Amino acid sequence: MPTSETDYYFRRFGFCERQIATPPRPDLGIVVVIPCFNEPDLIRSLESLRLCERSACAVEVIVVVNSPAGCSEEIRSRNQATLKTATEWIAEHCDPRLAVRLLHFPELPPKQAGVGLARKIGMDEALRRFDDVGRPEGVIVGYDADCGCERNYLTTIEQRFQQNPQSPGCSIYFEHPLSGPLSPQVYEAVGAYELHLRYYVRALRYAGFPHAHHTIGSCIAVRADAYREQGGMNKRKAGEDFYFLHKVIPLGGFTDLTETTVIPSARPSDRVPFGTGKAVRSFLTGQEIMTYPLEAFLDLKCCFERVAEIYRRGKVPAGEKLEGLPVSMRDFFAEQRFADALEEICENTSSEAAFRKRFFRWFDGFRAMKSIHHARDRFYGEGRVGEQAARLLARSTPGRGAGAASSLRDLLQIYRELDRGGSGNSGPLP
Repeated sequence: MPTSETDYYFRRFGFCERQIATPPRPDLGIVVVIPCFNEPDLIRSLESLRLCERSACAVEVIVVVNSPAGCSEEIRSRNQATLKTATEWIAEHCDPRLAVRLLHFPELPPKQAGVGLARKIGMDEALRRFDDVGRPEGVIVGYDADCGCERNYLTTIEQRFQQNPQSPGCSIYFEHPLSGPLSPQVYEAVGAYELHLRYYVRALRYAGFPHAHHTIGSCIAVRADAYREQGGMNKRKAGEDFYFLHKVIPLGGFTDLTETTVIPSARPSDRVPFGTGKAVRSFLTGQEIMTYPLEAFLDLKCCFERVAEIYRRGKVPAGEKLEGLPVSMRDFFAEQRFADALEEICENTSSEAAFRKRFFRWFDGFRAMKSIHHARDRFYGEGRVGEQAARLLARSTPGRGAGAASSLRDLLQIYRELDRGGSGNSGPLP
């Protein structure tokens, strides 16, 4: 029977009724959720999971084959072919320790249809499955229909949450393929875009932002109770992972899982308005992959280093408290009406630690990104990803800057090694 908390969740945030009638195994511990839209290679993704070492707990894989009402006949046909092929594959690979469930939503509301809603449908169903067996600590994992993974994927996820019982979730290490059957330009593009992703997170960490983690939908895992308590997945057509995880990360105890690897697809795509597939497609049409200027993060760093000083200035006007900050940050704070927020923060804190906690609750991951966009668009302009990534290395990791890397691929390898080091595990709020 559903708990009262889960009942409340579905009354407030639910999209659809229960989809799976078959009772889950009592030892269900992990549910992997795969949104699948117009996807030609779902079997490769399922096969990658099948080849994984088995965890001690039972695992379910929920695939949400979906399309919007009114979509093209080509998409409908491909989804039907995917359902047929997957059904046959499941029958040939029956495994009670790794049960695959197919859900089909061919008529989603066009205004809502997209990867966010598909993830939500699957993750909500995973929440029901864990509620059925009384396991609020069960782990809901985000994956994609064009991903691969290392064989220790399931066991390392299981071990991470066993070893960190208070952790609400984690971001799982990833590496795009840099060679293979596609054109060399595709791998050049995906390498540059991955460098952009890693540069952004590492630059935020260098700036002192306490909640800097990769937020990639195919590389996340979250406890069922944390998922429910934060209102579940949103219905955004893109960026759903970013917005969802930046509700979970500030809870504290969020970690980076670097002992296994997810291998996202390198192919170009037009299914979402931004992301890897879009970046690759744009690169193939002659657009260079650019990134944020390092100056934007340096301005952010200057601001974060002044948080204690802002607190100690007491009840002076907000404008005086912000004196000495870079112009881009003062301009951003004015646009965001920070003076009002600062007054509320000061009224409800009596220590520097409490002030920092509330400050970074206001200056969350979304505002951090908005501040970087603000500085780029109004002050500094874009930068070439290789140049900015090398500049950051020269500042943050002396000896590994421009002179240590002769190509984008060399730079990416350095950034991968740094991320593999596991830095960035997030404890309680500062």
